[in-house]
Amino acid sequence: MDEAAIRALLNDILAPWVRELSLAPESIGDDRVTLRLPYSDQLRHAGGVICGQVFMAAADTAMVVAISHTMGGFSPMTTVSLNTTFMRPVKTGDVLVTARVMRRGRNLVFGEIDMHDANGELAAHATTTYALVSK
Repeated sequence: MDEAAIRALLNDILAPWVRELSLAPESIGDDRVTLRLPYSDQLRHAGGVICGQVFMAAADTAMVVAISHTMGGFSPMTTVSLNTTFMRPVKTGDVLVTARVMRRGRNLVFGEIDMHDANGELAAHATTTYALVSK
């Protein structure tokens, strides 16, 4: 998938509230996709940092895009597990969300996602499992 196809995918499959995160393609590799999560004050909770729900939604979305990219297009899938470790708080700045497909089986896909802050520091790491759903 190229950048235009990824932008179309982000516009077509996401729930409206996830689209409001304004995730955009940053780079594309063979088994990975990096999306940019633009900073917004609306993403912060009362503690002044971007809330974990934002990171988890961005990670989940990036992995759907990465899986779709490796499969040559979107196919129905569902998240089976999403384990997220928050390494450092992010108070400001864009976040780069890199999702990589680790293994694709007939029915399950395994992946990992790294989220780096504006300084390039690892802010969160997630591992995921997705089930490919038959149409």
